[in-house]
Amino acid sequence: MDVVLILGPVSFSAFEVPAGINFGGQQILAVHQLTDGYRVIDNIGPAQAEISFSGIFSGPDATLRARLLNSLRMTGAEISLTWDIFFYTVMLSRFDADYESPVWIRYKISCTILRDEAAAVTFVPPSLSNSLLTDVGTAAALCTGAGIDFSLAQSSVAAPNAGTLGSAAYAVAQAALNAAQSAISTQVNQMETTIDSAFSSDETSANAFAGDVSAAAAAAQRLAVLLNGGVYISRAARNLLNASS
Repeated sequence: MDVVLILGPVSFSAFEVPAGINFGGQQILAVHQLTDGYRVIDNIGPAQAEISFSGIFSGPDATLRARLLNSLRMTGAEISLTWDIFFYTVMLSRFDADYESPVWIRYKISCTILRDEAAAVTFVPPSLSNSLLTDVGTAAALCTGAGIDFSLAQSSVAAPNAGTLGSAAYAVAQAALNAAQSAISTQVNQMETTIDSAFSSDETSANAFAGDVSAAAAAAQRLAVLLNGGVYISRAARNLLNASS
């Protein structure tokens, strides 16, 4: 699965990336069977299925990464799970590791969904203007608290003729979307550096390790929302570019 997968402070790569990830669930129904053969059905609401996947931690930090995820299971912390356009807040309900060597640890993970953060933003309106507005607005909502100003991007894609190639409004909208992409990329690099620093720390005490986990988890939460926001900004920029072709 050639996508970015992030769970809490851990970004999966190489053999760690699962072959697939399930999603979905069921609609809970209370079925009342009547004596005349008819049924009365009460729709109680949706229930999300557990998200489960597996892979292999490999390389010199395999043990550390497995230990970090096991710590998150034990603490019961709320963490983010993101891949493609999926974005959930979850608890790591089960983590199983099969230690074969310091550089080769098979894992299985199950996550219980607390919130589907992207559930309200999956509909894409048909018109270019509405699509651009929706995508930029979604990115701004996802990246709330990241310190990125999306106001210019929002106002520029809403301007008359913003989707018309050659117009001044088109040029402003294109520049604003590119600036938003650049701002997101800058912060993504900063969060990745923070996570890498936590993993490369030589600290061995319990308190130091807990501090590293906390710092990495906070950076990963920010990284997850930035990556998801980046998906929508990138789609807006791509749609605007395609409109000119």
